Amino acid sequence: MKRLFIIAGIVVFFLGGILLSKDLIIKSIATKSASKAIGAPVDIDNFSLNIFSSTVDISGLKIYNPSGYPEGILVSCPKIKIIYDFGSFLKRKPHLLLVEVELKEMILTTNKEGKLSVDSLKIAQEPEGPPPAPVKIDLFNLSIGRIITKDYTTDNPPKVRVHNINRQKSYKGIPTARQLIFLVLTEPMKAAAIENAAIYGATLATGFTVLPIVVATKFIGKDHVQNVVDLNFKDLYKISLEVMKNKGQITKEDPSGGAIKATIEGARVALALRQISDDKTEITISARRFMFPQVEIAAGILYQIVDKL
Repeated sequence: MKRLFIIAGIVVFFLGGILLSKDLIIKSIATKSASKAIGAPVDIDNFSLNIFSSTVDISGLKIYNPSGYPEGILVSCPKIKIIYDFGSFLKRKPHLLLVEVELKEMILTTNKEGKLSVDSLKIAQEPEGPPPAPVKIDLFNLSIGRIITKDYTTDNPPKVRVHNINRQKSYKGIPTARQLIFLVLTEPMKAAAIENAAIYGATLATGFTVLPIVVATKFIGKDHVQNVVDLNFKDLYKISLEVMKNKGQITKEDPSGGAIKATIEGARVALALRQISDDKTEITISARRFMFPQVEIAAGILYQIVDKL
């Protein structure tokens, strides 16, 4: 019996060592791969892969500033949870059922040349080479804490601003891990109304436009997007006008007809509202620049309108 306990203890010890080594090996591979893809150091405090429950738990993920910026953290995510389909990996068609990211803090630095730290990341540059491998992601929940901006363009020490976002967003149908990273990096910036970042262009260059689940946008034409919003006609018009005024120059206002026209990012934008019921309104937005469809601009405006509801 004593020998049996000794053997059992040895087996448990070795199994524990294998499981621990498994997590350490995957953690090392994950941090190296992420660092290479993003173009800045990535570190993880703890990584746990549970094969039996098909879950991954990551704690203390940090993305650091790229080369050429002061040492420090760019993004801090205390918790990340992933639920995956085990069989999909055996078929080499990775399928993630759920990804949850808690983004506690993002610290954006603007250098003396006026360039944002996030724009100096490798992932923010124009995509090159073969397209990224697909990784189907059904649902992505992002919890955004706050953004801190440090501006070194005029002052030393820098101007520091804090934007408390404290907002949760959900997205569905994300086709690649690259798009997931773009969302983690850009959605907090949009929520803090940080404009003209080069990484926005890199996101659009992938050809995939993602909006929060609550938007449920229909792309009804090459230059049109449409959605039904749970808000009355009058209040939706007011919010829409406010967003479009902040984005560009209004050229037409028609409160009774629910129409707004504006010039935004060099494009002619037209918004139309249609009352469906007392608390439901259909919103349609189109955008064209030099007669060419600009559905990304239209979708971006709709995104910001719904984001204010």
